[in-house]
Amino acid sequence: MAHYLTVGKVVLLIFLAFFLGSVPFGLLFARLFGKKDPREVGSGNVGATNVARAAGKVAGVLTLVLDAAKGYLPVLLAWGWLKSPDYVALVGLFAILGHCYSPFLGFKGGKGVATGLGVYLALSPLAVIFAAVVFGLVIWRWRYVSLASMSAALAMVPFIYLAQRSPMLTFFTALIALLITWRHRANIQRLMRGEEPKFF
Repeated sequence: MAHYLTVGKVVLLIFLAFFLGSVPFGLLFARLFGKKDPREVGSGNVGATNVARAAGKVAGVLTLVLDAAKGYLPVLLAWGWLKSPDYVALVGLFAILGHCYSPFLGFKGGKGVATGLGVYLALSPLAVIFAAVVFGLVIWRWRYVSLASMSAALAMVPFIYLAQRSPMLTFFTALIALLITWRHRANIQRLMRGEEPKFF
């Protein structure tokens, strides 16, 4: 009976995480500020960086905060309800999938970086600190947000293992890192052509 209750909780949390993750805050803030649709500007992404380009810094910061909250809140709930890092990581993965493939945007969406940040702030703040150092170093050296985001996502895999020592959590982290990298495939092509816009 306890097993079925746990499965039921996991399924409910997965649906909740996907739904919350799919809310397109970037598009909502761009419209709220009466600016351009971020899907028609720059990279066409609804994430914080491109929203800042389309609608200004305030809209970009608000998008970053709420996109991170989409990952943080369901994972925090899952920690309290399930007490298992394995299941919690699965919930976090679905929050990111909701952000990347939002049904509100025709199953398109962002790249999962800010939502992934929220997921790992709930899972392991220590690992986030080390990944943030990687992000900052890449930004400082090359000034490409996309490159810094991919580097931090991939660096999170060994960091999360060292912080939590959970093989399953590390596995889900690797899946998330690959998903974020895949969502940046257009950026990778622009980087290779020397056409990727710099942050500053």
